[in-house]
Amino acid sequence: MGCANSKVMTHPIQSLRIETSWDGTPVQPQHWITLHLLMSDDELEIRVSAPFYGDPAPPAGPAGPTAELWEHEVVEVFICGKDGRYTEIELSPSGHHLVLQLAGVRQPEKSGLPIAFEVKIAGDAWTGRARVPIELLPSGPYTFNATAIHGSGDARTYLSWVALDGSAPDFHQPHCFRDWS
Repeated sequence: MGCANSKVMTHPIQSLRIETSWDGTPVQPQHWITLHLLMSDDELEIRVSAPFYGDPAPPAGPAGPTAELWEHEVVEVFICGKDGRYTEIELSPSGHHLVLQLAGVRQPEKSGLPIAFEVKIAGDAWTGRARVPIELLPSGPYTFNATAIHGSGDARTYLSWVALDGSAPDFHQPHCFRDWS
């Protein structure tokens, strides 16, 4: 007998750790990022545990939906549906976030969509919990990837759970994403 307010999981819980740069090169364990993605009937919950670099500086303005968040320290989750549409969810240790719905590769339809996001910084680490309404996701079945960016100038670092194609970082490669199983 379950709790009256428990949510039914429609997809398995995904747990992953980003351990490589965008091209699949391993990074040191102190740079690893752990994510837990829990899908229910009405929302996707994303839990992040990541190193805190504080570089570059956080965006100006209040926490919440923030344009061009990828220019700052950020962890991103990409969820692609069966028709090539995908949702990009960007989460920053400053409490800023950005949710975009894309009709195809780099074809944004909607941006700045509202989600619930809470974050806590403790020393050189941060944790976050985002709750994304299910209607912001494309129709399944899903493939997905998780990425992260931090640093400035020559120290700019691009990490990815799944190794990506090309000679420079490009996270918008749904053909490389892994099945949500």
